[in-house]
Amino acid sequence: MAVRQVASIHFKNFIAKNWSPNDPDESPKVLESDKAMVRENILGFIVQVPPLLRAQLGESIKTIIHSDYPEQWPSLLHWVTHNLELQNQIFGALYVLRVLARKYEFKSEDERIPLYHIVEETFPRLLSIFSKLVQIVNPPIEVADLIKLICKIFWSSIYLEIPKQLFDPNVFNAWMVLFINLLERPVPVEGQPIDPEIRKSWGWWKVKKWTIHILNRLYTRFGDLKLQKLESKAFAQMFQKTYAGKILACHMQLLNAIRTGDYLPDRVINLVLQYLTNSVTKNSMYQMMQPQIDILLFEIIFPLMCFNDKDQNLWDEDPHEYVRKGYDIIEDLYSPRTAAMDFVSELVRKRGKNNLQKFIHFVVDIFRRYDEAPADLKPYRQKDGALLAIGTLCDKLKQTDPYKSELERMLVQHVFPEFSSRVGHLRAKAAWVAGQYAHINFSDPNNFRQAMHCIVSGMRDPDLPVRVDSVFALRSFVEACKDLDEIRPILPQLLDEFFKLMNEVENEDLVFTLETIVDKFGEEMAPYALGLCQNLAAAFWRCMASSEADDEADDSGALAAVGCLRAISTILESISSLPHLFIQIEPTLLPIMRRMLTSDGQDVYEEVLEIVSYMTFFSPTISLDMWSLWPLMMEALNDWAIDFFENILVPLDNYISRGTDHFLACKDPDYQQSLWNALQSIMMDENMEDSDIEPAPKLIEVLFQNCKGNVDPWVEHYLRITIERLRRTQKPYLKCLLVQVIANALYYNPLLTLETLNKLGVAADIFNHWFAMLQQVKKSGARVNFKREHDKKVCCLGLTSLIGLPADKIPAEALDRIFKATLELLVAYKNQVAENKKQNEEDADDMDGFDADEEDDEEVDSDKEMGLDDEDGDEVSSLELQKLAAEARGFQPADSDDDSDDDFSDDEELQSPIDEVDPFIFFVETVQGLQASDPARFQNLMQTLDFRYQALASGIAQHAEERKVEIEKEKLEKANAQ
Repeated sequence: MAVRQVASIHFKNFIAKNWSPNDPDESPKVLESDKAMVRENILGFIVQVPPLLRAQLGESIKTIIHSDYPEQWPSLLHWVTHNLELQNQIFGALYVLRVLARKYEFKSEDERIPLYHIVEETFPRLLSIFSKLVQIVNPPIEVADLIKLICKIFWSSIYLEIPKQLFDPNVFNAWMVLFINLLERPVPVEGQPIDPEIRKSWGWWKVKKWTIHILNRLYTRFGDLKLQKLESKAFAQMFQKTYAGKILACHMQLLNAIRTGDYLPDRVINLVLQYLTNSVTKNSMYQMMQPQIDILLFEIIFPLMCFNDKDQNLWDEDPHEYVRKGYDIIEDLYSPRTAAMDFVSELVRKRGKNNLQKFIHFVVDIFRRYDEAPADLKPYRQKDGALLAIGTLCDKLKQTDPYKSELERMLVQHVFPEFSSRVGHLRAKAAWVAGQYAHINFSDPNNFRQAMHCIVSGMRDPDLPVRVDSVFALRSFVEACKDLDEIRPILPQLLDEFFKLMNEVENEDLVFTLETIVDKFGEEMAPYALGLCQNLAAAFWRCMASSEADDEADDSGALAAVGCLRAISTILESISSLPHLFIQIEPTLLPIMRRMLTSDGQDVYEEVLEIVSYMTFFSPTISLDMWSLWPLMMEALNDWAIDFFENILVPLDNYISRGTDHFLACKDPDYQQSLWNALQSIMMDENMEDSDIEPAPKLIEVLFQNCKGNVDPWVEHYLRITIERLRRTQKPYLKCLLVQVIANALYYNPLLTLETLNKLGVAADIFNHWFAMLQQVKKSGARVNFKREHDKKVCCLGLTSLIGLPADKIPAEALDRIFKATLELLVAYKNQVAENKKQNEEDADDMDGFDADEEDDEEVDSDKEMGLDDEDGDEVSSLELQKLAAEARGFQPADSDDDSDDDFSDDEELQSPIDEVDPFIFFVETVQGLQASDPARFQNLMQTLDFRYQALASGIAQHAEERKVEIEKEKLEKANAQ
């Protein structure tokens, strides 16, 4: 058997790797004749091999079906239908049919067409087999396995859409009768395993689970009138009328096992409560529940919310697992407790009249009995459930009279005392509940402070779950804290406890809590910045080690590692005005940056690049150690990191703009050459999408703007690849960026650039194309291109630079065209700056008076509540441009509307050497230079201007004088501030 098992695993792995190459251009690794041999023989083994091998074989069949059916394996369906008729082959046929149906479970409607053929061919026989199996008296466990397979086939077939064959009322009813029969029928007692972990996977409990799964899916996706399209309403009405109530009655009966102490698997409880929660808003269903609502609430739901033996065992034996399960979203999908909390929340939200009051009275009564009982008889677990209920209903209670005025007193009287309880789970629950209510208005500040001190004390608790819950509560209190003096005295102690806890658990939420504290205190965290970064770096390495040791997909270690890096970024941002601290922190972070800027760091690359960006921007200077990271980023960009190009752009900008001298002087490594190698490779790659290369022209802009007069040998190189890419670019935003490279080159050195364009034979085409883009407008009159302030400014500076060139370089006709285009662009820029300034002021005013809208939380209680159903009511309810020579030469005109305006928003907080250049003053001074150097040429230019352009020129000159005054005023204010 051991040899057979190894063989089955090898076979499965070989099929998975070699049957269907991932790359369509890759040559096949398995001969067609061999594939045919496998397809002819593999199905027969399903019944022959033992279960241990069947799982491996099933994975192989799944791989082949997903690759080959129906095109290369048309006989597969015939094999299934044939074997469904043979008594001794039914299991194999059902097993394969399950794999076949599952292929189409999540497919869109167009891709599900083969499934409808499968249903048509197999479901009549499937129904017959299902019916006979259900009718067997005292069935053996093998029958459960067959029924479970039929349930799974049905589930996959109806998951997204119900096949039309099942819309036949008689056919659908026949299936539903069998499902409801299975739902009503008690699970056989005989043969049930004793061990609860094995018991929940026993065949008949699996059948029960899958039956409920199917009925829930039919109810929530196809039986809810509010979710249905018009053509499906008839089906939804039929389902509500005929089946929904029967299923609810069966579910209520099933839940009685909780009252009587009988066994019910967690997943079954969870699914049943999901059905009940979905029924709360439907009048007819709620009417069925209402006579039993008290029993449901107090004898079924509430006990599920209480701490139990299973919780205690996990608390004692594996506190780390207890913590993980408590904060795992996936666990919530299976948890009866989570489902119970969801039911209570929905009940009081939608049917709050009467239900909220009596539930709170019930909870208060538990509090009273707990307070009155002697220590050894106190109902600790019921108190835990009552606290969970109070925390769950937090949002509702904070909005509802008379409860909202009693919340502070409730916390002081019933929650705070449990911080010192002798029972660990009550200390943990007290911290959690306090965190839920941290944002209420405490009338007595001492109560807020008391809670805060209790929570910090909880971070030193002997029980790990208490420490963890205390950290999360602390996060809420830090967010709610209006006066930081309340926390400041305990900050060193608090951070110390944090680091101890981070050594024990790799939980990303711990790091988020720390981020909140750092974010709240800002610069006040400076004394702790180095220690914080050192501890977070140590935690990061532990998380990475944990992640590498555990290859599970849902890896909390990897998530926590990302959290550590984000927290480090938050710290660096908070101390951005204290450059000297970056020198101290750099040695701690360098090993992380060096390692994670390689392919080892693909999962955290974005976060690491953010840290590199902070370190290269806020440090007093960029150290040689930091420069050693440049080659790593370039290597990654050339190899695998093109998806991160926009993120890599930021630190590269910092290196060039803040370390310009080193960038220009260093030849080993040669940063200028490596930049060219990367940008040339990316820009000239014909397979690279326009959107992927947008950072490339931005980097060329950084080079020209920061290295003015120092990179003349590179001008022609960069212009060549820019023009070549411009010829085949389709995306308007990239076209703008590429034209702006030319504008930046003109501003860098207008004579060199113009000579280069003439040398390349493209000068006329480029300017025709540029002016065409400048003139292109939408029907509304809005510009199609160069939408951002920055775009307009760069174009203004580039065009203005041409005006200063001598007459033998710019003919009079060209000068006239450039002058007019620049005037119009300057006016547009002036208007946009004014509009954005006004908008920013309005936004600031809006934020001053901002109030968050409260959630519309109306109940469906009304006088009609016990009357007729209202479920059948309404459902929730351009300017044409001439064809220019440029087009014939390969330049495409910019398309008007195939880009969203999102591409054109101004990059906030990005700094540039041209920030200090005022385009109006630059224009006026350039024109004055022309007037002084060549008065006749200036005079000719002015005479060609009509009244409109003369008025524009006069206005721009006046605005330039105003800007000079404003700039002097700003400089004076800045000097006085220092």
